[in-house]
Amino acid sequence: MIDPSIYLAKETLKDGTEVTIRAIRREDSGSILESFKTLDREAIYRRFFSPKKELSDAELKQLTDVDFSRVVALVVTTGTSEGETLIGGARYAAEGPETSRTAELAFVTGEDYRGRGIASLLLSHLTRLAQEAGVSRFEANVLADNYPMLVVFRSSGLPMRQRRDGGVIHVTLELEPDSF
Repeated sequence: MIDPSIYLAKETLKDGTEVTIRAIRREDSGSILESFKTLDREAIYRRFFSPKKELSDAELKQLTDVDFSRVVALVVTTGTSEGETLIGGARYAAEGPETSRTAELAFVTGEDYRGRGIASLLLSHLTRLAQEAGVSRFEANVLADNYPMLVVFRSSGLPMRQRRDGGVIHVTLELEPDSF
């Protein structure tokens, strides 16, 4: 079984950029704060469903201090470990009993790196980790105008259901074969 707390994988984006996908660390807080400053208002709103100018200390701690059992968080970086740049991240937070857990998904990608396949790569890696951990489905609330994220889910190859509630689409991705 893979230990998500030390997860590390090398990948190549659609445009040929080499990246590292790894477990988030507490010491990533500075990089997250810097990355947050570069996000445009639309990206912040799509991730947090409200405008936000900065992350509070509590929010930063929640992002970086994960247990890798119930919550698994991965980041995508470019560069080397001495000079890496954080360009995206995703997480799932699982609920329910160990045998049939549902996990809520969340993603964010830096503005300069959107459309290069980061969210798809992160979803693939999170799916693998979640399946090993006994998670049976992912759920996500996506703003109805967030077409790129909906395309990521539709293109994932995972059985998908969606339900619209006003301006929000609730997406369910089944991780077990023959779920529908």
